Parts: sequence; C-alpha cells; structure tokens
Amino acid sequence: MFRLIASLLATAVLAGCAARGPAGLDLDTSVTAVSQSSRVRSVVLHYTTVDDARSMELLSKGKVSAHYLVNDDGRTYRLVDENRAAWHAGASSWYGNIAMNSTSIGIEVVNAGWTEGPDGKPLWHAYDDRQLRALTILLADIIKRHGIAPENVVGHSDIAPQRKVDPGPLFPWKALAVAGIGRWYNEAGAADHLARLQAQGTPDVAWFQKQMQRLGYACPQDGILDRATINTLAAFQMHYRPSLHDGQPDAETAAIMLAML
Repeated sequence: MFRLIASLLATAVLAGCAARGPAGLDLDTSVTAVSQSSRVRSVVLHYTTVDDARSMELLSKGKVSAHYLVNDDGRTYRLVDENRAAWHAGASSWYGNIAMNSTSIGIEVVNAGWTEGPDGKPLWHAYDDRQLRALTILLADIIKRHGIAPENVVGHSDIAPQRKVDPGPLFPWKALAVAGIGRWYNEAGAADHLARLQAQGTPDVAWFQKQMQRLGYACPQDGILDRATINTLAAFQMHYRPSLHDGQPDAETAAIMLAML
C-alpha cells in the first residue's frame, strides 16, 4: 500500500509540474483574462548610506531588502523577484496608499547620503554617472512593463517625509524627467506663477498643505506650520527645488506646485 501511495504521489507531482500547478491539481493556463493589471503601482528610490559590500550584506541577509541594488560602478543586482514584496518602504504613504511594500518596486543605489561638513551642515554625496546610466535603463524597463505613471516614480523621502531624506537633494530627478522618467513641472509656467505671486503674496500654510496632499504627499491639513508640515515641504522641495529645501512655504515653491496642475 505504501508503495502504491508513493507511486500515485510521484505521478501527481509530475502531472502537476507539467501543468505548472500544485501537485495533484489539473491546472489549465491556456486562457488569460483581459481585465487585469500589474500589482506594481510605484517605484521607490533609496540610497544605502554604506559601501557596496555592506549594502549587499544588509539587503540580502538583514531585515530590510530591495528588489534591485545598483552598485558604485553601475553593476545592478536583482535581490527580490518583482512578483514578491521587498521590505524597503516601511511606514509610508503615497496618494493615500499605505501598502507601499506590496505595491511598489524598491531600488537601492549605493551612496553615502550625507556626512557632516566643516561648517556643521550636511555634505551630500554625488551619484556616479555609471550608476545613473544603469538606473535610467532599469527604470525605463520597469515603468514600461508595469505601466507606472510618472507621478509614481518617487523617493523614500516623498513617501515617508517624517522619517527619511533619501535619495537626497543631489539625486537627478530633473535629468530623469528629461529622459521620460518621473514627474516634473512646467518651468516656464512656474516662472509666470512666480512673477504673479511675488506681486500678490505667498499663499497661507493651509494652501500649501492642500497642494501637497493633491500631489500625493501625506501632510497635515490643519493650517499650522508644524514640524510634520515642514518635513513634508522639505521633501517636496528636495525633489523639485533641491537648491533650497528648508521646508519653509515660499513663493517659488508655490509657483512650482501651481505648474504641476
């Protein structure tokens, strides 16, 4: 009897493998429904803060992970299959979606982030051109395959502005946008808005909070310039106006927001 059961199980396993389904299941995959889409809605960019070797160790053996790792020289590793969730986003939100790990692809780029400069201010570290070439190719492929909208190519700081600042102000968001990757704003329109705002005055805090929410950011809506609002404004500025990202509501930031309608 034991031999008979073993034989039946072996036959079932072979049949299941042939049908690309669980052992013993007669699974037919010849028909595919037309009403479907990718589970992936966003791409989230990070920097690692450590070198190549340590980055690989942390992302492959630690309690965090990413789908892809781009090394100093542009060599790119896939560490998690895109069909699975990597543990890269943490507590986060984008356009109200808080399940970022389950609906995004995480890409880590080896970069030191920032260190303290001689004046006590952050000294940000530039990205290598080889990394950026590899990243552009990788992003273009991911976006095409999953149909990701431009506004959903974001940084960790965009989805978690109270905790994170990566990929930092030296990340080339504008250059990527010129290559057709990610969201940017109409610069001519922003200049027109800025001229008008300089004459009329800067909007109040409640206006900035409403605009940040419209643009995907999780932000208080109470009209108070508290730390959470400042952090969110700083994240927006770091992405779209990296030359000054102090989190203060000003006319130039408002003009950029208006140019993103």
